[in-house]
Amino acid sequence: MKKLILLGCIALFTFAQAKMVDGIAMIVNGEAVTTSEIRALQQQMGISKKQAVDLLVQDRLQKSAMQKITIPESDIDAKIAQIAALNNLTVPKMQKLLKQQGTSWDKYRKSIKESLKKQKFYREKVASTVARPSEDELKLFYENHKKEFIIPTSISMIEYSASSEDALKKFLETKKKGRGVKSRSVKKSTSNLNSALLGTLLQTQNGAFTRPFNAGDRFITYKIISKNGRKSMSFEDAKGAVAGRWRQQQQGKALKDYFEKMKTNTDIKIIRK
Repeated sequence: MKKLILLGCIALFTFAQAKMVDGIAMIVNGEAVTTSEIRALQQQMGISKKQAVDLLVQDRLQKSAMQKITIPESDIDAKIAQIAALNNLTVPKMQKLLKQQGTSWDKYRKSIKESLKKQKFYREKVASTVARPSEDELKLFYENHKKEFIIPTSISMIEYSASSEDALKKFLETKKKGRGVKSRSVKKSTSNLNSALLGTLLQTQNGAFTRPFNAGDRFITYKIISKNGRKSMSFEDAKGAVAGRWRQQQQGKALKDYFEKMKTNTDIKIIRK
């Protein structure tokens, strides 16, 4: 959902520019778009003025369309807990880190609420317009985007394991090996990994830890040391990733089409070019 993430970034850029005194470029459904916002977005994203204007207009249209969308506080709590778990943190630890970075907890919760509103808006208004792809469509997408499906031949890691999940979570929080936590260096060929584990390892950056997972007789986490070599995935091996990328591309197009239609019935006043 790159387009939704992009709109979230726009909100940050516009907030950063709010204190700057500058001229109003246009008014979209009663909401102003300033020349400083346009310049900031151009510089931050390296795009043309027209592209910046289009994205800011889309941002205002989406805000207008989301006015009646509500998100329960319990959904915000659940999302925050999920994000904390994915980063091997407790919620209190996350609060502490955000404070150290200069972000208030209230501001963070508001950003999560906006993100959930965008996701709900997309599901309700746009997602149903994206049809399921055929096998031939996926194969054609794969052939045209082969460079996107290149992975390492092997991954070097340190494996940490413990008999209890709590012991491993405590280690991930403190990075200190307590009693019962064992470690060993491993190097795994990507050809021998199941798709779920491979996906997790590829998404984890060098130097970072994976989330803990149940290996049957113990709980395991990996610290990624390096990703070695390069190889192209076959269509069959990459099929899940291909479907995900195809869907992402189609969702972006569907979102753009939705706002283009919405724009035709929107009051947009150009103040200055």
